[in-house]
Amino acid sequence: MTDVRTLTPTPDQYAYAFGGREPLLSVPPGTIVELATEDCFAGNVHGVEDLPSQVCTFPFLNPVTGPIAVEGAEPGDTLAVHFVEIVPARDWAVSSTFPHFGALTTTHATAMLHPALEERVWLYDVDVAAGTCRFRARRSDFSLELPLDPMHGTVGVAPAASEVLMSITPAAHGGNMDTPEMRAGVTAYFPVNVPGGLVSIGDGHARQGEGEVCGTAVEAAMRTVVVVDLVKGETAASPRIESDEFLMTTGNARPLEDAFRISQHDLVGWTGALLGLEELDAYQLVSQAGLAPAGNVVDTNYTMIGKLPKALLGGRVAYDGLHDRLREVAAEYQRTR
Repeated sequence: MTDVRTLTPTPDQYAYAFGGREPLLSVPPGTIVELATEDCFAGNVHGVEDLPSQVCTFPFLNPVTGPIAVEGAEPGDTLAVHFVEIVPARDWAVSSTFPHFGALTTTHATAMLHPALEERVWLYDVDVAAGTCRFRARRSDFSLELPLDPMHGTVGVAPAASEVLMSITPAAHGGNMDTPEMRAGVTAYFPVNVPGGLVSIGDGHARQGEGEVCGTAVEAAMRTVVVVDLVKGETAASPRIESDEFLMTTGNARPLEDAFRISQHDLVGWTGALLGLEELDAYQLVSQAGLAPAGNVVDTNYTMIGKLPKALLGGRVAYDGLHDRLREVAAEYQRTR
């Protein structure tokens, strides 16, 4: 049985940045880690009367669990994080609008003369057994059950060059990318920038639409299980994700078209390397077969995803088949616990 470790931070151990922190846990490659994460409001929003501006303290938003150091990881390597399980830890979750945060309101970067949106909170009932969360309108009796699709909005490693970045910022290290693709069953790959890699995870979402348009998802504390592993001597410029059906790349930047370009550029290069294609041939294939869902269009940087169906690869595998091997480790864990 693979080694299993547990990480449950105390309130003072949560981090609010990537970089600049000593690891809470150090593990060898291939270790399973059972961890707890708090929601983006640090557990301070419990109901519709708890306005984040009144019960939360900036910059103590978006806490992450970690960092976790992987033994032997060094710059030039790739840190792999396979998500075994992501399960809401409570029977409720919250979402909100903010006056100056979101895609459809005035922000500090998009100055407008019109008033900002109202700050408002929505409380969702979460039923893990039924696999649902219930949306309730605040200004009518309308309600609707939505399927749970748990994911982590914030996953990343320590940035390069001793930089420290707030946990709300997505960039080349990962961070607050807010892509619904970061769900159980996927393997995420991050460039190692410092010894140990120093991966941190947080910002659980019971579900989220692509783009996270209002600025928040169905924000939930999570009980999460991951397998962390290491690819020596190989790295990419920005995080990648692999599911059973797709290879995915990420771009984190402003403006949105540059985030799109970064994700597509890496997808063209990855596709070409796997299939042995010249650059423009790979460009042509991705242009006709690729997908481009949004991660977030609200954070300090925006996130775009590039996706290519693995069915087009003719049996070729990324990272020497690491995703499939980690799926087997996850299956063994779930059978024997």
